[in-house]
Amino acid sequence: MDAFYASVELLRYPQLKGKAVVIGGGRRRVDEAIRNLPEGGTLADIPVEDFPLLKDYTGRGVITTATYPARQFGVGSAMGLMKAAKLCPQAIILPVDFDEYRRYSRAFKKIILEVAPLMEDRGVDEVYIDFTDVPGGQREGGRSLARLLQKAIFDATGLTCSIGVAPNKLIAKMASEFNKPNGISIVYEDDLEKLIWPLPCRKVNGIGPKADEKLKRFGIETVGQLAARDRDWLIANFGKATGAWMHEVSWGRDDRAVVTESEPVSMSRETTFDRDLHAVRDRAELGAIFTRLCEQLAADLQRKGYVGKTIGIKLRYDDFRIATRDQTIDRFTDDAKTIRQTGGLCLKRVPLERPLRLLGVRVGTLAKAGSPEALAPAATSTHRAAAEPVATTASLF
Repeated sequence: MDAFYASVELLRYPQLKGKAVVIGGGRRRVDEAIRNLPEGGTLADIPVEDFPLLKDYTGRGVITTATYPARQFGVGSAMGLMKAAKLCPQAIILPVDFDEYRRYSRAFKKIILEVAPLMEDRGVDEVYIDFTDVPGGQREGGRSLARLLQKAIFDATGLTCSIGVAPNKLIAKMASEFNKPNGISIVYEDDLEKLIWPLPCRKVNGIGPKADEKLKRFGIETVGQLAARDRDWLIANFGKATGAWMHEVSWGRDDRAVVTESEPVSMSRETTFDRDLHAVRDRAELGAIFTRLCEQLAADLQRKGYVGKTIGIKLRYDDFRIATRDQTIDRFTDDAKTIRQTGGLCLKRVPLERPLRLLGVRVGTLAKAGSPEALAPAATSTHRAAAEPVATTASLF
């Protein structure tokens, strides 16, 4: 999907189309602009000048996504908002609304499944689709079906998407970035040298910043230069598994199937605070945040039909150190109160003297709700996943 979160916001605020807009910071509560909404007016009636500007933002939030006009200034996902404000101070900033994004995500995926049932869900805004046996799927090299999907999604949601069609998932992923927004790119096997090899290595899904930096130290900047290296040389310098994988992907080889069902290992919710919070001074606020995270996580589990029995917490302190603890209970659950109670026990086992930047809660050891595993009799005791000393802090939220 094209700039998915931002595109959903532009459906809500059409007056911002063509403007530099960033989505990030805190979660949506009540927009300042909405508070000033004239009686009888709609969101589309809010004057553009009433929206908050990035230059006025203070805090340490990050950008979730940005519209294409904002991206032209070098603003992008995961960038700190304060840094982005220096690059594009005139950008409008909106808070995130994950509930709305998930609603649109379910809508566009439902449309795809009605046309092409072999679909692999890759997150809120991306999927892989197997065109092989879809009627008309091979017409014009897949372009005909891609156009049909684009039109169906746009007609139903008002959102655009970019589609890459290729012999495998590796190249299709790369091709989907060729012609954004609202584009279709077809890559055939014979196009490898012309279309794929000139690309930077970072365009390969799986080559991260550290690997890319190491490749550059060897003078390897493009996929073609990577393909020119001997397989044994890559294994010697990057390890057996990674080196062999790099050799395969540089030659466009990928035999992964489109997976329609994949079981999650865990589910989690976390939030980064606008300011550091302390377990003593900000106990009530932290307690409310923790309760809300547990309720949201329970709702996620229930919506997706899972229960779990390993409950854990994650803290990031003001010095960026991270602490995690978890505990396995004797029965599977998707109950917010149970998650909150067990998470609270985990919190008793971490130091809480330092201010906190982030708080998260997680449920693992998942099973399908109603499955024989989930319905099995409870064990007779509760076990800790690890034996950590109990924290000495007396005040817990």
